Amino acid sequence: MRTLARPRHNRILAGVCAGIGERFGLTAWTVRLIFLASCLLPGPQFLIYLALWLLLPQEP
Repeated sequence: MRTLARPRHNRILAGVCAGIGERFGLTAWTVRLIFLASCLLPGPQFLIYLALWLLLPQEP
């Protein structure tokens, strides 16, 4: 099972979307589009992204 980590490749800002995509078998662009679409809804999406940026380890 693949762990959730920020990859060193295929990243645009921090690698959060790329890491989530790799973990769940999605492309990074699919996760990015889902994230951007979710930003149109009210909620703490941006804060969750920042928290994941700080909490997720980087791949070795």
